[in-house]
Amino acid sequence: SKAMLETLAVIAYKQPITRLEIDEIRGVNSSSAVKALLDRNLIRVAGRKDVPGKPLLYVTTNNFLEYFGIVDLSDLPTLREWQELKER
Repeated sequence: SKAMLETLAVIAYKQPITRLEIDEIRGVNSSSAVKALLDRNLIRVAGRKDVPGKPLLYVTTNNFLEYFGIVDLSDLPTLREWQELKER
């Protein structure tokens, strides 16, 4: 779904990241998208952030890299590359 793809992109570019931080970036609640991505093993819990409440931190998995044919996170397109692709 579009929500899952947006959530996955936020995690991929900002990891490690909490669900609240994802929600702030997207402007909507991402709980169901995060759960679905966890169920599909595209993201995983990487620990807890050292702030009050100790929220979970999410990162992408090796399955994410394999699914999208990426060797390393540095292979992700930059914002400029995305804009160039959109203009085509």
